[in-house]
Amino acid sequence: MKVRSIFVSGLCCISLLSGCQQNTKQQNEGENYPVMTLKPEDRQLSVKYSAVIEGKQDVEIRPQVSGTITKVCVEEGARVHKGQILFIIDQVPYKAALQKAQAAVATAEACEATARQTLEGKQSLFKDKVISDFELRTAQNDYKSAKAALLQAQAEMADAQNNLSYTEVKSPVDGYAGMTSYRIGALVSSSMTDALIDVSDNSEMYVYFSLTEKQVLSLTAQYGSLDKALQSFPEVSLELNDGSNYEQKGKVDVISGIIDKTTGAVSMRAVFGNKDKRLMSGGQANIIITYDRPQCIVIPQGATYEIQNRIFAYKVVDGKAVSTPIKVFEINDGAEYIVEEGLQEGDIIVSEGAGLLKDGTIISAVKEEKEE
Repeated sequence: MKVRSIFVSGLCCISLLSGCQQNTKQQNEGENYPVMTLKPEDRQLSVKYSAVIEGKQDVEIRPQVSGTITKVCVEEGARVHKGQILFIIDQVPYKAALQKAQAAVATAEACEATARQTLEGKQSLFKDKVISDFELRTAQNDYKSAKAALLQAQAEMADAQNNLSYTEVKSPVDGYAGMTSYRIGALVSSSMTDALIDVSDNSEMYVYFSLTEKQVLSLTAQYGSLDKALQSFPEVSLELNDGSNYEQKGKVDVISGIIDKTTGAVSMRAVFGNKDKRLMSGGQANIIITYDRPQCIVIPQGATYEIQNRIFAYKVVDGKAVSTPIKVFEINDGAEYIVEEGLQEGDIIVSEGAGLLKDGTIISAVKEEKEE
């Protein structure tokens, strides 16, 4: 029994010694992780933003006088020109009002002429000391009253002329007419809430989208000011609601200087040409902003780990993993990061499994990651 016990104890010691030797051997040999040597590469990144399309001018045409429509002069969807008559409102009462105003002007002119002649006569008599100063001042006041009455009559005539001209509802811009539910006989007024018709100038289209406050501040910091950021902003593309890409490029021409208190976003506007009239006012789309990054340091996202919103990668230095904080470009494709600070050309990093490593881990059996 005693001999057997000693034999078993000896086997246990041999087993423990063997395990220790294996662990020591693994530590000496290190962990086998894929690595890569960094070198500059060209990358092009893009990001999409939801956008709304509007015509260069979307004008709601409203009547400025009341009455019934006697003629519809525009076809829905037709091309219209600035000054073209779209609707005619009953002109009979406005023509009558103009005639009445013209008659009032003629009467006021006659009264003004009579008062002027009377004043001239009174002035002559006053020089000859035939009449008193009171009579002269009375004649002067009568002339002033007649002159004021003439001015009032002329203003009322101008107002009547304007009202008559407003019975012809004209387009203030070049563009395309929208749809209308107003037909001959419909009663309209200047206080109505609905527009008679919309006219959209869509020779160029404005596409509105938003960036976050942080993104705009980053642009300002990068270029020095919003004006310089606008000048340097890359051309943008447009993805239409059916998934197709619009063939023409656009240019961002406005960055709002006001942050929306509700959303915290800053509105921006891009301008697109629309010669083929493919873009329609009121449409939905996606603005695509492309960023070209030539000769930048690119690493797989699997080569990084994150702690408290900071990103780290492991450089291999003297055969050991060294945790290194890095700064990456804000926009990425979900697979790679463009490194702006922390790594440089020639550095060797662990390219996969960074989240499983510890600082100081020995990296051996180094195997370069093959380029695809």
